[in-house]
Amino acid sequence: MPTPKLINGFEVVIGFETHVQLRTKSKIFSRAPTAFGAAPNTQACAVDMALPGTLPVMNREAVACAIRFGLALGSKIAPRSIFARKNYFYPDLPKGYQISQFEIPVVQGGQLSFMLEGEKKTVRLVRAHLEEDAGKSLHDAVPGASGIDLNRAGTPLLEIVTEPDMHSSAEALAYARELHKLVTWIGICDGEMQEGSFRCDANVSVRRPGAPLGTRREIKNLNSFRSMQQAIDFEIRWQIEQIEDGHAIEQATVLFDADTGETRAMRSKEDSADYRYFPDPDLPPLAIDDEWIERERAAMPQLPHAVQARFMTEYGLPEYDAVQLTQSPAMSAYFEAVAGKLPRQAAKQASNWMLGEISKRLNAEEIDIGAAKISATQLAGIIARISEGTLNHNAARQVFDAIWEAGGKGGDVGAVDAIIAEKGLAQSTDSAALEKIVDEVIAANAASVAQFKAGKDKALNALVGQVMKASRGKANPQQAGEMLRQRLQQE
Repeated sequence: MPTPKLINGFEVVIGFETHVQLRTKSKIFSRAPTAFGAAPNTQACAVDMALPGTLPVMNREAVACAIRFGLALGSKIAPRSIFARKNYFYPDLPKGYQISQFEIPVVQGGQLSFMLEGEKKTVRLVRAHLEEDAGKSLHDAVPGASGIDLNRAGTPLLEIVTEPDMHSSAEALAYARELHKLVTWIGICDGEMQEGSFRCDANVSVRRPGAPLGTRREIKNLNSFRSMQQAIDFEIRWQIEQIEDGHAIEQATVLFDADTGETRAMRSKEDSADYRYFPDPDLPPLAIDDEWIERERAAMPQLPHAVQARFMTEYGLPEYDAVQLTQSPAMSAYFEAVAGKLPRQAAKQASNWMLGEISKRLNAEEIDIGAAKISATQLAGIIARISEGTLNHNAARQVFDAIWEAGGKGGDVGAVDAIIAEKGLAQSTDSAALEKIVDEVIAANAASVAQFKAGKDKALNALVGQVMKASRGKANPQQAGEMLRQRLQQE
């Protein structure tokens, strides 16, 4: 393992705890719905509110989600796990305790690998355990007062805990992005960070090389990738400055203020003993047999790394392209839909268009591939017209822009041919007309001709550009280049 880079002589050590909201229709221990955005307290039933006499009943789909996650990371799925009561008092915790797992979690061990600056990094997992979410305190919803919304109470969570294997904010960010991609890829979480579906807590400490682990401070509820990196970077600087000034770091839970870009202490950090865990008497042990595991394994989609390897083998893509095209199931499916309509040798062109023009448009409009305003069939049609010589690349971009601006109307390849005809973008195949233009360009550009004859091959590109200009973009640039080269070599 490479030696971690030092900051002012200090080694940074980071571990993550991520709360992933599981994609179930009902809560983990009740039948109340989990839809986001409902009016306060309209999705909380008697079980969620902890009314006397109510009992929790385990949501089978939540367990299935945990199994799928464990399978994706090569973890051990515990055949028998138990639930515990995590005791603490907070106004939005109706029971006065949270049902979670402590001694025997459902998912144990495993690892997640990702690429960072061309180097493979691996983060080991300690565990992933099932638990219920708490409610939410609403401050100033009514002027001068606070309220409690229990809609989130009982929402199923999978808390994923890593070893302290990360040593920079860049590594932490790359891990979080890879984890986010995985849980959305296998369909156990919608990944909507702004809705609280994917929340990260970063445990950050610093130490001199070779020294014991430093005292950690936990940055809570990082719900965007941007704030995640900002918060960790600030916390690293703050801890180093404190130690250099002779102060000791005290274990604490801190919050990140996006307005100031700073972390601030919220409370002293609790340890497990402070929560007085004990087995929940209302829930029997969770039993998972081999047949259930194998059913979930059979239902799993092909994982991102396997899809990347297949793209490299089946379509001849370089590793970088394969990684970029597997950022989401929708992105990889779109690529395969395009490439499936083209010969294998055109797959790299499909990748270039997706990582170029399409990605540029998606980023500019802040939409994902599912909202792309050009269909896979239409993009394949544009690439096919380039391959057959109907379009040059400049004209192809004009067709692409026209389809995108029209919102991909029709969705079929007919729109491609209609725009080519309407705008007169088809490349000219008239050799006689091209010969005349080539002769005129050679006669009018003596300096470039002289440079080419003097051995400066790049001068040919300038002459091709003049041919394209004279033909109003309709000439085939490859044909024009070949014709120019032949004429000049004959003189």
